Amino acid sequence: MKKIDGGVTTPLGWMAAGVHCGIKRERLDLALLYSEHPTIGACTFTQNRMRAAPVEYMVARKNHNIRAFIINSGNANAITGKQGYEDASAMVEQTARELDLDPLEVGVSSTGVIGRYLPMDKISAGITKAVSELARGREADHRAAQAILTTDKVIKEAAMQVKLKDGTIVTIAGMAKGSGMISPSMKVQHATTLSFITTDAVLTRPPEERWQEAIDKSFNVINVDGDQSTNDISAFMANGAAGGPPVDDNKEFWNAVTKVVQSLAKQVVTDGEGATKLIELKVVGAKDAADARRAGRWIISSSLVKTAVFGADPNFGRVLAALGNSGAEFDIDRVRLTIGTGASTIVLFENGRPQLPPCSEGEVEARKLLSQRRIVMTLDLGVGKGQAEAWGCDLSYEYVKINSEYTT
Repeated sequence: MKKIDGGVTTPLGWMAAGVHCGIKRERLDLALLYSEHPTIGACTFTQNRMRAAPVEYMVARKNHNIRAFIINSGNANAITGKQGYEDASAMVEQTARELDLDPLEVGVSSTGVIGRYLPMDKISAGITKAVSELARGREADHRAAQAILTTDKVIKEAAMQVKLKDGTIVTIAGMAKGSGMISPSMKVQHATTLSFITTDAVLTRPPEERWQEAIDKSFNVINVDGDQSTNDISAFMANGAAGGPPVDDNKEFWNAVTKVVQSLAKQVVTDGEGATKLIELKVVGAKDAADARRAGRWIISSSLVKTAVFGADPNFGRVLAALGNSGAEFDIDRVRLTIGTGASTIVLFENGRPQLPPCSEGEVEARKLLSQRRIVMTLDLGVGKGQAEAWGCDLSYEYVKINSEYTT
């Protein structure tokens, strides 16, 4: 297993396009993914009950054989009623027709401003253009990845390769978008984060359970601002173009898939709206892995934790208060909270007591560590062997500015 430079068209048999159709003034705003071969896959969706029209459309169909995805940015097609649903369906129907596919083989996704109808004349022309520009290679990868962005500052890509026992090389690659309205809690068949994972590996059945596990260890443990989007979707699609033995139960393959989506998830929080710091929280000593994830997700979702990190304030009380609200089990006399790594690790709380007297050298050093771009915290709950990681970002003045002017 190795990390490689690649995007959604790096796996065999995949093509992509990114075009400007006019939803945005200048930026690319319509992406298309396409597999030359039939696929097997799975999708996870937001659990926000105010689901966008394309999510409602996808959930209703419950399809595991998506060969193409049409994705627009700049307009979420959310809270748009019957017309929004019909517009999502129209996007699918046209894409299927122009690619000579069954509509059941086409997925649809949108992201952007909520409560506005799609400019379907522009999107229709854009679909035709995207189909004509389908291509392979890094330029195609980058154009597709750019076309799904909203307030993001950078594209987000990741790729891995795995050598199977018979020597077959399979590739997993993906792209994602996300900068604000990020607190995913996605479930199979049920911010905006959009992510699309392609692979040329062979599957024999829908990988719902495996895909859910990968999502639970990646996108479901990140947080930018605590708001779960109406449009969250993560799609996994395998077209078998590489050949070789099936990977349905191949542990190394699924570990590589998890690494791809974890990389994309970290890139999302690093590019969070107004973010200046990445928070990496490692929860250990939990009752089990699920409890560790529960604690981690709650802590990195706390606005008080986020603002403390932004201000480089080693206020351990913010973290422990969030832990207390998480529902996770812990033993306060065995809880241990540290920041930093290796020789630079500083203990903030241990044995039921704070460890840094005010204005001490340790507190000064802790503030220096919290002033860095990457903040690593380790929290031991002291009750078991469960562990998990969660990732978030700080909450800055710039976040308020961006979101106070979002529709203007």
